[in-house]
Amino acid sequence: MGKKVRKEVEPPPKDVFEPLLIESKAAATVVLMLDSPEEEVLAKACDAIYKFASKGDENKVALLGLGAVERLYKLISHEDPIVRRNAMMVFGIMASNHDVKKLLRELDVTSSLLSHLVPEEDVVIHEFATLCLAHMAVEYTTKVQIFEQGGLEPLISLLSSPDPDVTKNSVECIYLLVQDFQSRAAVCELNVIPPLLDLLKSEYPVIQLLALKTLEVISKDRETRIILGENQGLDCLLKILETNEFNDLHVEALAVLGNCLEDVHTMQLIRQTGGLKKLLSFVGVSTVPDIQKNAAKAIAKAACDSENRKILNEENVENCLINLLEIDDDGVKVAASQAISAMCENLASKRAFGLQGIPQLVQLLSSDDEEVKEAAVIALANLTTASPSNASAVAEAEGIEPLVKTLNTERHGAVANAAAVLTNMSTQEPLRLCIQSHGVMSVLTEPLRSASSRVQSRAALTVAAFGCDANARSELRDAGGLGPLVELLHSKDKEVRRNACWAVMVCASDELTAVELCRLGALDILEEINQSTGRRNNFSEAALERLLDNNLSQKYSQMGYLSSSNVITDGFYDYGKIKPGVKLLSLEELSMQELADRRAIIFINAKPQEDVLAVEEKLQHLSYEQTTLSPFTSRKSSREKVRKGKGKKEEEKMKEVEIVSEVQDEINLEDIQWQPPPDFMLMNYINDASKTILPLTTTREQVVALAQFVADKMGGAIERDKLHDFSWELHISEIKFELKSNIVPIGKVKKGTFYHRALLFKVIADRLGIGCSLVRGEYNRGWNEVKLVDDSPQGVTGLLLPPQEYIVDLMFVPGFLMKQESVEADQYKYI
Repeated sequence: MGKKVRKEVEPPPKDVFEPLLIESKAAATVVLMLDSPEEEVLAKACDAIYKFASKGDENKVALLGLGAVERLYKLISHEDPIVRRNAMMVFGIMASNHDVKKLLRELDVTSSLLSHLVPEEDVVIHEFATLCLAHMAVEYTTKVQIFEQGGLEPLISLLSSPDPDVTKNSVECIYLLVQDFQSRAAVCELNVIPPLLDLLKSEYPVIQLLALKTLEVISKDRETRIILGENQGLDCLLKILETNEFNDLHVEALAVLGNCLEDVHTMQLIRQTGGLKKLLSFVGVSTVPDIQKNAAKAIAKAACDSENRKILNEENVENCLINLLEIDDDGVKVAASQAISAMCENLASKRAFGLQGIPQLVQLLSSDDEEVKEAAVIALANLTTASPSNASAVAEAEGIEPLVKTLNTERHGAVANAAAVLTNMSTQEPLRLCIQSHGVMSVLTEPLRSASSRVQSRAALTVAAFGCDANARSELRDAGGLGPLVELLHSKDKEVRRNACWAVMVCASDELTAVELCRLGALDILEEINQSTGRRNNFSEAALERLLDNNLSQKYSQMGYLSSSNVITDGFYDYGKIKPGVKLLSLEELSMQELADRRAIIFINAKPQEDVLAVEEKLQHLSYEQTTLSPFTSRKSSREKVRKGKGKKEEEKMKEVEIVSEVQDEINLEDIQWQPPPDFMLMNYINDASKTILPLTTTREQVVALAQFVADKMGGAIERDKLHDFSWELHISEIKFELKSNIVPIGKVKKGTFYHRALLFKVIADRLGIGCSLVRGEYNRGWNEVKLVDDSPQGVTGLLLPPQEYIVDLMFVPGFLMKQESVEADQYKYI
């Protein structure tokens, strides 16, 4: 055998590093390996980081803190396909973290990601690049970046990818992008409809769902709906609805159809193919609330067009919606009520709902869900507008009480529309009286105080509707509703201000309410409004006129003029001229003032006051001289006088106490409402004038006779050059001193000057039915103007002359009639 020769192994070159296997359990070490120049190391490091990041969000945050994202960003563009693929996989899953997304936006990674969506790129890279984009497209700024960098086109091309993950991520990203109107318009031009319709045939439900959601968003644009119809998209949607195994897609399919039905052309197309009937039938048999709700929403959208409403009415959509009101789901009830509101624009539908749907809607007013209640009352508001029969149907369904209660709810829409329904019902007197019996005016005080201008406007309009009744005005007054109503006159909202003026005009129809409105400042506000060309309206002018016409004391003091239609009644008083903005106190408030050296207040009251007379009789019956009520003494001061007495001896004081006790037992003076004392002399004047003047045959004769009658009661005729000797001021002062009051009944005045006589003439003329006006002049002047028809010229018969205006002389030649604008008239008024 030969001898074996041992062969020497050659050592490796000195500059070559021996292969080293490293096993690391620290993420920080692996992250550092991402800086390695070796492709194999990079690929394995990316793979390890992918597995680590997949375990949870905490690991992603940890990697973020170690600087992995910045290193990975460089590697997604690496020349080695494996390194590039593995780095993109990490990028895709880490982008789900909010903090990571924030950093990715700062790094502006979208352009790099989009560059990898080319056809020749690896399908795995497509999957995770689109996944990363889908995560980032949630943010608006990223949507803009993707759109501006042309990302829509490659994403749409990937919808046809054979890989379902790529398809799913791409369609999800497109769905997020089309939330912005720019992208929504762009995808239509990029022909996105056909590939989306193809995705409806996918075997993966999530892809089908995302495709439908995307179609729902983009079909809000009319152009997209046209393209959808041209590509048989409506047939695809109807097939989905007809297929039971696609029941998880029915809701979204209905939403897309709902958008399509907005177009009359599409509606007609679906109807011609029988699709509309199928759709309504499908809704009728479905028991899924979301499907029923979306169907009602689709009908509501379609009903925005008049032609669509006509088509839906011909298909008996009313029965479908009424049935949906019975579904035990609040969302369905809301959607059905909204659809009914939309369909009410069609008169045939409005009549149909009036016959069947109103009772169901009234029942919904008692729902615990505020949104249901609001939707129902909006539907009722639309149903009762310009429809007396539907308004009556609401009352027959016992809807008045729940409607009045709805005025107290918190939702502004519910309150405003409840007020609208009640206003619609108020046009029928029986319904108005029935609503009023439920205390509607008291309830309206809170809506008048609402912060919502819409509620304020509707509430004021409702006050105007019900304020035509005296009891309703009294209820509003007692409930404190006039205050907030007056405040609405300050509103900057044009409609609120207009309706508030309307309500004030209606409420000022009686003296008590008119006086209270003036006390609350309505008069000053209305004058200010009417001085503004921008804020003035027809109702503000009418309200001011009505307010003054029913508060003649205020009108005469402020304007110095009462027309023949302004009939002076009991309770009127002439305070004298007041400056604009000065508040006129009530007669009761004036009666409480101390006697002062100022112009006497002349008041009118020809009506006996039984309460005051009864009190005086009782007090006189007690034979206590100090207990007699002074005509203008306030309740408080009267009670004090009764308590005080004038006796100085102890016995008299004890007697006073006993008497006062007896008075208090029998009469509660606080319970007596203050009213001015009766003017018995004025009553006699009116009775005497009625007997002597009314029998006269012509108005001219009546005017002359009344002028002579008034002058006779007020001191007779006065010679013009002796007018200064007619001491009427002293006479009035003596009456004031006698009554211990600034207020003087006109019947007490025996020496009256111009304005006293003119007032008395107007008072008696109004009672006798003689038309005349009352005018205040300067320097205690006052006069009456009457319109009389002159006799036809001699020799002319059958000629009807227009009435001429005359001023009646009550001072110098009582009964002398002076033509307006004549010298005599000017002398009477000014000299």
